[in-house]
Amino acid sequence: MRRMFWVALGLGAGVAGAVMSMRFLRKQTSKVAPANLARQARGGLMDAARLFSESIAQGREAMREKEEELTASLASEGSRPDPNGRAGTAR
Repeated sequence: MRRMFWVALGLGAGVAGAVMSMRFLRKQTSKVAPANLARQARGGLMDAARLFSESIAQGREAMREKEEELTASLASEGSRPDPNGRAGTAR
């Protein structure tokens, strides 16, 4: 009777382990399927493109703010910018 119990327990554990392993393997193979990999890559590229465009926009905003700051400081000194883009200070 004891042997039958342990044999049954061993068989049950083996079957449960095999079923769990198969489910795990199916899930892992679906993750690395070409369609899923392409979708993940596209998502990564879209994130990178969004970050790049945001950084360009922030750079342009900072450039505009600095230009306004420099223009205001030149105006407060009483000098006017030259049409060529140079400060009109006397030499």
